[in-house]
Parts: sequence; structure tokens; C-alpha cells
Amino acid sequence: MNIIVELKTDDGKPLGVMTAAPKDFKTGSKGFYANGKLELDGKRYQVQIQLVEIGSKPAAEGK
Repeated sequence: MNIIVELKTDDGKPLGVMTAAPKDFKTGSKGFYANGKLELDGKRYQVQIQLVEIGSKPAAEGK
């Protein structure tokens, strides 16, 4: 499953759409991640989106 992320201004003007794909983060947590670029008022921005599942990180060994 992917998550479609729509970026809009506070007045509803669309800025872009990104697809967040499932990801296993280096920390061991699981979630979704997307990155890309968009333009706003003639300036380009780099965008990162991450959704991290709370409690998905494995417990440290010995605890």
C-alpha cells in the first residue's frame, strides 16, 4: 500500500502530489516516506514526508 499526499496552501491551492511508499527506516522503525521538489511563488523547495508507525521500532536487546 502507498499513501498519496496532496500538498495545498491554506486557501486550498494545490502545490503538488507525492506518493509515500512503505519504508523500513535505519532505526528499525517502519512507516512511509516520500521526497521531491515543488515550486512556490517562483522558488523551488525540497520536500520530505515521513510517517513513522508509533511502537514499530524493535526493543533493544537485553531490555
